[in-house]
Amino acid sequence: MRHARKPRPRPPLDRAKLDELALAYVGRFATTRAKLRTYLGRKVRERGWDDGQPPDLEAIAERFAARGYVDDAAYALSKSRSLTGRGYGIRRVEQSLRTAGVEEVDAAVAREHAQADSIEAALHFAERRRLGPFASEPAGRKGRERALGAMIRAGHGFGLARAIVDLPPGAEINLVELAEK
Repeated sequence: MRHARKPRPRPPLDRAKLDELALAYVGRFATTRAKLRTYLGRKVRERGWDDGQPPDLEAIAERFAARGYVDDAAYALSKSRSLTGRGYGIRRVEQSLRTAGVEEVDAAVAREHAQADSIEAALHFAERRRLGPFASEPAGRKGRERALGAMIRAGHGFGLARAIVDLPPGAEINLVELAEK
């Protein structure tokens, strides 16, 4: 029977190694300043710190943002386009941006995009899930409630979700009428 070797403990981090980790992270992932700080903080906790003063994670994140390696506004817009393209609504987009640590100023354009595409996103979600006008047969009371709940959890407003779910299967979709809801 072979004996498993214990992995050698990794040496503690210093400023240069922390910068290398940060650069590798932003090179690999689209990220925000907050997510970069969280990642670096986790690495420091895991491996330890071998420098006199504690690391200034905020300064590293700001330096990377100033160089253009991290752009919270571009991340937010990309996330908004991705989520609305998959059929999610504005509330789900806002939740995702809050989780990623995007500040309100950087999230403004993404929020406007999600608002502008809200009807198309809701219809895409309904089509994907075969709800309302995309269903093969009319939903009963319980099916309607389930469909309404799914649309609301996906981040769509109650009025818009109800208007789409209440459309009979195969019905003509009036975008103007949906926009009023």
